[in-house]
Amino acid sequence: MPYIVDGHNLIPHVGLRLNAEDDELALIEMLREFCRVKKARVDVYFDGAPPGHANTRKFGYVTAHFIRQGRTADQAIHARLRKMGKSAKNWIVVSSDHEVQTSARSVQAKRVSSSDFAREVQDAKFAVFENPTEEKTLSKGEVDQWMKLFGGSED
Repeated sequence: MPYIVDGHNLIPHVGLRLNAEDDELALIEMLREFCRVKKARVDVYFDGAPPGHANTRKFGYVTAHFIRQGRTADQAIHARLRKMGKSAKNWIVVSSDHEVQTSARSVQAKRVSSSDFAREVQDAKFAVFENPTEEKTLSKGEVDQWMKLFGGSED
């Protein structure tokens, strides 16, 4: 079953800091590993994208939605759920935010708190240590996407 994740709501629950420069990238990497182990798909929403950087990017089975300033991830999640209609019941919404959970409940989507989901992400992380099967590196395309997103250049 696929997940919709309130990214900034989840970050502190997985041991990351919201004010860290690479908090979103670090969470995406954790979610990629979770998807690999659990054979799942995740759409994660982050608000506060700087001007010109609001967009959607795919990272394997993780799709990251960077929401423009002036609009919240909560609003984007709510709009996505309403647009899904009846198919929203086939998704799991991850957030501890009451408004997001209420929105998920209104369309009969399943709900998981950020702290409970963080435990699932950690379990997936430990499963990798118990059963390492492949090297965990970003592809050249993924590195290029991040360099473009954050304005760096790859040498």
